[in-house]
Amino acid sequence: MPADRTADQPHTTEDFPLQFARTRRFSLGVPKAFTVSPDGERVLFLRTAGGRSALGSLWLFENGEERVLVDPLALGEPGEVPQAELIRRERARETGGGIVSYATDAAVRTVVFALHGALWLAGTDGSAPRPLRTAGPAVDPRLSPDGTLVSYVTGRALHVVRADGTGDRRLLAPEGPQVSYGLTDHVSAESIGRARSSWWAPDSSALLVVRVDESPVRRWYLGDPSDPAKEPRVLPYPAAGTANAEVSLVVVGVDGERVPVRLPEAAEAASHPAGAWTDPAFEYLVEGGWDATGPYATVQTRDQRTAYRLAVDPASGGTEVLERHHDDHWLEFTPGGMPLSRFRDALGDGPPAGLDVRAILGSSGDTVYFTASDEPTETHVWAYAPGSGCTRVTEEPGVHTATVGGDALVLESRTLDAHTVTVLRGGKPTGRIGVLSERPVLTPRPLFLSLGERELRTALYLPSWHREGAARLPVVIHSYGGPGLQTVVRAGAWFHAVNQWFAEQGFAVLSVDGRGTPGRGEAWRVSIHGDQLTPVLEDQVDALRAAAERFSDLDTDRVGIRGWSFGGYLAAAAVLHRPDVFHAAVAGAAPTDLTLYDTHWKERYLGHPDVQPENYERCSLVAHAHKLTRPLMLVQGMADDNVVPAHTLRFSQALLAAGKPHTVLPLVGESHMVTREGVADTLLWLNLEFLKKSLNA
Repeated sequence: MPADRTADQPHTTEDFPLQFARTRRFSLGVPKAFTVSPDGERVLFLRTAGGRSALGSLWLFENGEERVLVDPLALGEPGEVPQAELIRRERARETGGGIVSYATDAAVRTVVFALHGALWLAGTDGSAPRPLRTAGPAVDPRLSPDGTLVSYVTGRALHVVRADGTGDRRLLAPEGPQVSYGLTDHVSAESIGRARSSWWAPDSSALLVVRVDESPVRRWYLGDPSDPAKEPRVLPYPAAGTANAEVSLVVVGVDGERVPVRLPEAAEAASHPAGAWTDPAFEYLVEGGWDATGPYATVQTRDQRTAYRLAVDPASGGTEVLERHHDDHWLEFTPGGMPLSRFRDALGDGPPAGLDVRAILGSSGDTVYFTASDEPTETHVWAYAPGSGCTRVTEEPGVHTATVGGDALVLESRTLDAHTVTVLRGGKPTGRIGVLSERPVLTPRPLFLSLGERELRTALYLPSWHREGAARLPVVIHSYGGPGLQTVVRAGAWFHAVNQWFAEQGFAVLSVDGRGTPGRGEAWRVSIHGDQLTPVLEDQVDALRAAAERFSDLDTDRVGIRGWSFGGYLAAAAVLHRPDVFHAAVAGAAPTDLTLYDTHWKERYLGHPDVQPENYERCSLVAHAHKLTRPLMLVQGMADDNVVPAHTLRFSQALLAAGKPHTVLPLVGESHMVTREGVADTLLWLNLEFLKKSLNA
């Protein structure tokens, strides 16, 4: 069994940017996508061969040992990855190749996966994988619970083929060029987090399938500026305030019989929460599935304040409302489509006071496992059982999660010193799954602080060679600051290593999790409702000043800020609105015009731009370009279909019109995730050079 990495490697800090790029942010060699068999005896997972291999293989852990189940190199020459699969990988932020996803039967005895459009089936008994003939390049294959049938999507149509490779037939055909069955639309995958669009019946007789009609969605065009002969890619992108894709459900039998599901059109007006903007139409499908009682679905209104959990009658397509949920701000969901409020209510007396529930992991018998935080910088695995209530499973400070199956628990633990995956049966360890990622060539040294009246969780990084009082250090703030992500965590993470690298170049680096970030309860999350800028920026300023009061070596006359995505937006906003505090910024993939971001994500926080335009005007950056007085570098991936290049180009245009000098760095061929060697590493050096020059460091 491969051993977990334990020792630092003898390199110099000058090697770090290249290592950062080669290891895809230290993600290579990390096991993921665990599936535990119902009897708890087998664990399937994906992992590359090591910290510098980007080719994912399918692995099996059984009887205390792990082995390769499928090596993609043994399956022949690689082919072209279908466009639909590339889009799926981009939404999932998948940076590797080889086998990147798979599905199993109910017993976890048989596995299917698509490799470069080819469909493969393998057994956990060690038999050789075999290809299945399909009608075209296969995307998102799903194995029936009994293991006899495989569903897949090709040409936007849903097909099914027998596990022996015979009897391929099309079950659902698109009625037009913008219709698809079994694929996920942009908003569902990118913002809602629903990656699946088909679910088998437990008896393998039928499927619940998502139908997407993108014809109402506005078309955008993303070209390759380095190749003027190449046709632009057409993007159905539902920007804030514009039409969403029409998402519906259909039940289809393996015999081809089709039953459309009659989803409710709108929430009852009498119970739907009021607000400055109200839209009770059910435009979002949060989750679907099929359990022993039948198919089910969770739908959410356009304004995200109401959701219904529905039981679906597979024979008639009728629905029955099982639960109604409402919130005056917005509803947040855990994996499985369950609102957090319902999960709290389900725990008898509820979770302990001050516990912020993060995700529901699954159940074993009467015990429900979930993750939660009683301290924002840590996430622990908890168990709830009737009679004994809630108990914490993990103890060591860090970020922990788990996968449940039968009496087995695959416990993944990230601390500042180690990353381990332990398999437990009946609560007792039976072995470990190897974590083969490389350690950074430098040792991150975050100092965790709680600053100011809001007790802002902050990480401070100082050079390892710095001695207190010996020199004043220019400051670089590197925060994300937005919903859905924390950077101040007591666990090994790529951003800790990057921040320490900047510190080793002579900076004090600060990372701040302010209002709107996860882990501190509902009031903290919703404090940005209607304004995603003012409280977030205020928290960065307050944390900086509080840190400088405690550490006199921080030179607040030389403060830079850098970030990506929401962090890039925050960096650009900082030099526009608070030049008295921030003296230079590097803003990567910054959403500068918030009307250009998608409906579900942006309307959640700012409402509808036609009804509440003041929220978008306050928070967008383009209209404030004339305020720039500090050095600013804008970085943009030119193939980014999440924060499209128009954000950076419109902002740059406004800066030029206002006579404001600035730097623009276009990354040709790069998407929202910049990990390619030769780009990601060079980008770190260019960030460093710009900040050193701008801050006289």
